[in-house]
Amino acid sequence: MTTLPRPRFGRFGWVRVIDELDPVADAATVLKITAGCEFPWDYQRALEFALFRTYCVPTISALLRRTGEFEHRPQKRYDDTALLMSELVEHGYDSERGRASLRAVNRMHARHDISNDDMLYVLSTFAFDPLDWIDRYGWRRLHPHERIASVAFYREVGIRMGIREIPASTADFHAFKVRYERERFVYSDDNRAIGEYTRDLLASWYPRPVRSAVRGAVLSMIDQDMTRAFGFGDPIPAVRPALESALQARGRVERLLPKRTASRSAQDPRNRTYPGYPQGYHPSDLGV
Repeated sequence: MTTLPRPRFGRFGWVRVIDELDPVADAATVLKITAGCEFPWDYQRALEFALFRTYCVPTISALLRRTGEFEHRPQKRYDDTALLMSELVEHGYDSERGRASLRAVNRMHARHDISNDDMLYVLSTFAFDPLDWIDRYGWRRLHPHERIASVAFYREVGIRMGIREIPASTADFHAFKVRYERERFVYSDDNRAIGEYTRDLLASWYPRPVRSAVRGAVLSMIDQDMTRAFGFGDPIPAVRPALESALQARGRVERLLPKRTASRSAQDPRNRTYPGYPQGYHPSDLGV
């Protein structure tokens, strides 16, 4: 169990705690503060788009399409992934629940022939994409320790998943991610199918009258490389600036609110498969 220290006084109380922690040795604690206390909403949205991004790789989208999960049980597929990742952040990878979560992840992956490079790429999106989102839309900029801790945390997760050749430095790991996207982001019918299933899932969380607008908003928030890899049409140009302004305004409002003193990293209101989670459930129940 990752136990949090007491925050210091004031809105930036957690930042002062983070400044005193070792970003590598205390990576699990720092990330729990970042994802659970400081930016829970941003972190969840960033992970949603990080997963969306991985579907631009044809070998990944082809595997997902073959399983049929995205076509027939997209909400469960989302919930399993989101909750297992949240368990790791909330409790740490060496806690009882963390180890159970890793066993569940490894069990799901063992059913399929997945390349080490694809696994490493997905890991890199978890390590880096939330950082970019938070710096762009969060209520404050990240402390350098938060960036180091995210990479250190997911490197340890990758080791426990049996992923090989994880780059030793943050710069090399990020360079791998950039290079992999440049080389592997190409259009395929599988990309498009998984992209459409995911876009429709994200829209399904909202009332029916606005779902078409949500689909358009989702497409406006992905970059041109993703748009081409999915084969989606170009979004309406004015939508993205409007959405970014709204997200930045949300961050400014949140800056005025009191700091959270308890982590919310395992509380995702979009979870519909396991009502009441985590009460009555265990990580070993997920992904089956």
